[in-house]
Amino acid sequence: MYKILRHNLKRFPCGLLLLSLVQMVRVKGFVLTEKLLFKDGRIMFDWWDEIDESKEWQRFIFHLLSASYAVVSIVALVQLCRIQLRVSEYGWTTQKVFHLMNFIVNGLRAVLFGFYKSVFLVKSKALEMVLLDLPGLLFFSTYTLLVLFWAEIYHQARSLPINKLRPAYYSINGFIYFAQACLWISVRLSQSNLAVELSRLFISVISFCAALGFMIYGGRLFFMLRRFPIESRGRQRKLFEVGFVTGICCTCCLIRCIVSTLSANMNAGLDVLDHPILNLIYYMFVEILPSALVLFILRKLPPKRVSEQYHPIR
Repeated sequence: MYKILRHNLKRFPCGLLLLSLVQMVRVKGFVLTEKLLFKDGRIMFDWWDEIDESKEWQRFIFHLLSASYAVVSIVALVQLCRIQLRVSEYGWTTQKVFHLMNFIVNGLRAVLFGFYKSVFLVKSKALEMVLLDLPGLLFFSTYTLLVLFWAEIYHQARSLPINKLRPAYYSINGFIYFAQACLWISVRLSQSNLAVELSRLFISVISFCAALGFMIYGGRLFFMLRRFPIESRGRQRKLFEVGFVTGICCTCCLIRCIVSTLSANMNAGLDVLDHPILNLIYYMFVEILPSALVLFILRKLPPKRVSEQYHPIR
């Protein structure tokens, strides 16, 4: 991605004067020399290459990602414990499962980025893809659980049957994991770039479908709440929750869809050791920040009394 940007910037004509900007930036004991040179119609970002080639910066960035995922994982675990103490008699509810899966997904990412050298330098391409793609699939299952919950609320409010929604959720997720496993096996057996590109395109497709699900049921629930005749503080809070969570999840899913598609077409994956900056930007905007924001928005504990919208998973 960066190489294409730099290649396009080379086409600009040079100015009348030679501009040279040298800036020394010290962060956590690391020295970053930033140079922007306009000469012979070329523009060079030496600081980007310097970070990509620096072992110290690689270690700092990947450990920063690991720590960020660990913080989100701990927050999800603490919230799960609070919910369990509040409504322990109800078993595994949708809210509890959502926080448990957040804890697992972010904890797994924290471990993978903590041992980034072992993961990125693994000899088997198929095993590397399993380690890097499995948390993404679990992330999909975690947040489509919100789509399922909203779909059940919408169908109940419209007096529509809900008995097929949960089996559909399980069937879709089962098919996705089965198809992805077949792609991993194909990568292991064929050792070709085609199987790798198909796997990336598959991630792109399911990310787009997840965004579509959020837009459909999040949008329906949002407009249904807006048309609700009774003005109340609870209604405004639910409007805020549904609207912001829908926007956040749609955005992160669409970003993952676009990046996965570009990565497949350009044959330049993000998950490589030589691109720590791209990894930092990508995972911050696709998983870490969305997870943190959603957990913050949905931080309210359930009521102690029995609620029709708060029921165990059957």
